[in-house]
Amino acid sequence: MAVQDVLAPGAAEQAAAPGPSEGAHGVWRRLRARRSAVVAAAVLAVLILAALAAPLLTHLNGQDPYTYHDGLVDSASGGAPRGAFGGVSGEHWLGVEPGTGRDLFARLVYGARISLFVAVGATLLQLVIGVSVGLAAALGRRWADQVLSRVTDVMVALPMLVLAIALTTVVPQDFPRPLLLILVMGVLGWAGTARLVRAQTLTLGRLDFVAAARLGGSGPLRVVRRELLPSLAAPVFTFAAILLPVNIVLEASLSFLGMGVKPPTPSWGQMLSTASTWFRADPMYVLVPSGLLFVTVLAFTVLGDAVRTALDPREASRLRVGRETGRPGTRRGGKQESRGSGGSGGSGGAEA
Repeated sequence: MAVQDVLAPGAAEQAAAPGPSEGAHGVWRRLRARRSAVVAAAVLAVLILAALAAPLLTHLNGQDPYTYHDGLVDSASGGAPRGAFGGVSGEHWLGVEPGTGRDLFARLVYGARISLFVAVGATLLQLVIGVSVGLAAALGRRWADQVLSRVTDVMVALPMLVLAIALTTVVPQDFPRPLLLILVMGVLGWAGTARLVRAQTLTLGRLDFVAAARLGGSGPLRVVRRELLPSLAAPVFTFAAILLPVNIVLEASLSFLGMGVKPPTPSWGQMLSTASTWFRADPMYVLVPSGLLFVTVLAFTVLGDAVRTALDPREASRLRVGRETGRPGTRRGGKQESRGSGGSGGSGGAEA
């Protein structure tokens, strides 16, 4: 069975060139059709709401992320929390931090604010720099394209984590660390966006609607604003959904290494850094922040993949065709059956 036969008549052409009438409604409909995307979006919504409502949640809990509770840790055992599961109780819903007795739930929700703020801020800065460099390379003169492309290649090849550690080390300690992380991650991580925007812009520049806008007298800025940026929105937004979990992990890694957010400001990576010495005495202190970080990154990754497929219906068509051709009775199987029948017919004719 050919690929065209798998789809309904005319469906291949419609999938390859989706009509503009679908718009946001079609994207939303395809997103809702994927249960994994709905679950991931729900998890992220709960996480973001918890981070935004951190003061209210800690007020309901009656705790804050900075108060020490010396009576809740056992000094004889080196500061391990008293009680089961890291000191879980009605007052401390997830237990307390070893050594200090600070409420773990309060530090988690406040740490979510720092992690998400840094990741979102760094992603926005990466997009601004990457889109600007990509457009300048694609629309500029040949020498500008060559220079910007070589700079982009160098930025891609540089070890981002090593450079981030070096830059955060030389900056004065009184500089706001969340802002520093946003600047460092944004300045070092724009190259992938620039490559994507340059390639997409070169492709769009050969299409009829861009040529018509130029022939109509539109200047370069008007063409970028009215024609190119709307067409670049889908791939850039999809790439941003991939960048977000990467930046969350990078912030956690820098904080884990002691180069990120400094105490007493809570951060997931910072909590994991101190939790590495308590994984035997208090497993909850390791499992809770690491599990929350894993779920957050997984939810962003799943949602980003779903957004990519929803914005590009051709991707969904390719996946559907791949599933259909992998079933029994498909084109490959049909060829094998016809060969088998032909062979038997041939032998029968020879016998006759």
